[in-house]
Amino acid sequence: MPDKTALVTGASSGIGEATALKLHELGYTVYGAARRTDRLQKLADRGIRPLAMDVTDDASMRDGVDRVMAETGRVDVLVNNAGYGSYGALEEVPLDEARHQFEVNVFGALRLAQLVLPHMRAQHSGTVVNITSMGGKIYTPLGGWYHGTKFALEALSDCLRLEAAPFGIDVVVIEPGGIATEWGGIAADKLRDSSGSGPYAGQATAVATALRSEAGNRRNSPPTVIADAIAKAVTARRPRTRYATGFGARPLIALRRILPDRAFDAAISRAVGVPR
Repeated sequence: MPDKTALVTGASSGIGEATALKLHELGYTVYGAARRTDRLQKLADRGIRPLAMDVTDDASMRDGVDRVMAETGRVDVLVNNAGYGSYGALEEVPLDEARHQFEVNVFGALRLAQLVLPHMRAQHSGTVVNITSMGGKIYTPLGGWYHGTKFALEALSDCLRLEAAPFGIDVVVIEPGGIATEWGGIAADKLRDSSGSGPYAGQATAVATALRSEAGNRRNSPPTVIADAIAKAVTARRPRTRYATGFGARPLIALRRILPDRAFDAAISRAVGVPR
């Protein structure tokens, strides 16, 4: 597919890097986007085009999409992978940090969708892939702002799927479980910064320990598992609306679906070591 073009955000490491490599392997012209292009050298060495992009900067996103269109004339796949996890008690996380997490995880993704959709409509084809999380279906203590972004992206993806379908555009949600990336360690550090002292310190210590333990879990899936799911979705004639994959994703989502709220509250609190 030499005439197919893909744009992958958050491509400097982890899921984004693995996805860019996988789509390149499939024959796509791939643009790997990140704030710092020096971290994209590995991808550039493999023939992937590095693209400086900050998903909280509208001009940066517009310039990036304009460059892709100028060089290839089309966008066939948008993978909205850029995102991060910021944990802390809802009471204590500064609203500036909460807003920034929504800017990165939600508004950045939907703004890029707004920018590529006119081109996809013109070619009457395309796939928007939004990376949410099993955290977009379940919840944990002290993860409210993060889960809020992922729940929001799930709902927005459903609405966008309905709106874009008449134009031949697919919208797919990928719900990773435990993946071997830096995510857990970063979330644990932010949790300690925001709630490591004060009334929520006990919960913060327990949840941060759980996050770090999960980050080092040998059962976590490699990022290539998510890249493979994305490749399957974008090459399918009729992709599924959701792909839950990676360690723990399917059983935990199923558990949330089955258990009443209070029962799930108790189960997830026990799992992260928070007393009730």
